[in-house]
Amino acid sequence: MRAMSLAVACVVAAVALAQQGEPPAPPALEARSVTVKAEGYNQDDALKQALRKALEQGAGVQIAGFSQTENYALIRDTIYSRAAGIVREYRIVREAEIAGGLWEVTIEATVRPDAVAATWGEVQNVLDQIGRPKIMVWIDERIDGRYEPHSIVEGRIEEMFVKTGFDVVSREGVEDIRRREEADAQEERNAAKLARLAKDAGAHILIRGSANADRAGVENLYGTRAAFYNCDVQARVYYTDTGQLLASEAVPVTRRGARSHRELSPQAARAALVAATFPRSDERREPALAIKLFEAVMEQWSTQISAGGDIAFEVEGLDFKTFVELRRALAGIERVRSVEGDFTKGTGVLRIKAQMQAQTLAELMTEEPFSAWIEVVDLKPNRIQAKAVGKP
Repeated sequence: MRAMSLAVACVVAAVALAQQGEPPAPPALEARSVTVKAEGYNQDDALKQALRKALEQGAGVQIAGFSQTENYALIRDTIYSRAAGIVREYRIVREAEIAGGLWEVTIEATVRPDAVAATWGEVQNVLDQIGRPKIMVWIDERIDGRYEPHSIVEGRIEEMFVKTGFDVVSREGVEDIRRREEADAQEERNAAKLARLAKDAGAHILIRGSANADRAGVENLYGTRAAFYNCDVQARVYYTDTGQLLASEAVPVTRRGARSHRELSPQAARAALVAATFPRSDERREPALAIKLFEAVMEQWSTQISAGGDIAFEVEGLDFKTFVELRRALAGIERVRSVEGDFTKGTGVLRIKAQMQAQTLAELMTEEPFSAWIEVVDLKPNRIQAKAVGKP
């Protein structure tokens, strides 16, 4: 009897020790309700900022928990850019125009951690498969009509994207682009050609624009003479795979001055260019160009990897019969909305609208009947390249 009691005690003690050595189960995260107020340069922007702020307050601790994740900054900003899709339950409590032509919005929102976790995993999976997006910034900058080979606007925009996790492809480091710059850099007459040059250099996204700073006279400010410059900046965003225009942004004329007894002042010109590219914390106005471009790129990038969009599908070495069968089979896939294409000299080019990522579609190509026709040889965020089976 004493031996049996001792055995039972040992078993109980062993179970207790085992339980002590196990990590506690993570607590179940519950939906959190928050009330936030945000400002924007119009009603839509104010609501977008409010939804982002709601996500930060409702899931900020959860997102910070991923801080050791590779590509953390890029995934975090992608999550915030998708705030409108993640925070689906909200109510506008108040919205009104305030001083300076800005809008203020107050909302009550419910943030669900499971939606944040699902989106985080989705974005991380895409980055694991295809890597970080590569971006090229190409800004023609002129001061008093003179072309500046080293654009301060271009440099500042590149710096912003590098800090947020993008890989930047320098246009100055590509010999082919340098050789063709004189012919193509003056105007955006041929966006498709420019996008192709950027794609050949390895970029997924091209930001193409111009910046101009021109003399605006000398003024007397509190007994000190200052030269002033007016600056205008604008840029467009393209997918390099397809040449598709994603966004077009511009900033109203920005004026800056610097101490000078002469009207010509490179310092004042640079100050105007920087002010148009980046916002100052004490200025309540429409966002500067870099902020607009970053938000446009993040919105398009996050939508592309989370919800899909236009996919370019190129296949070499096909006969026309197989091209037709391939197009019909693609159109029959669930979540593929439409398939259009052209066939020229054994190469099929298909334009697919789908509610899936290119990565997901490429994986389907490893299954029948597609695997009997083609083999995928290259994959980009919104582009698939393949060759006919048996072709070198």
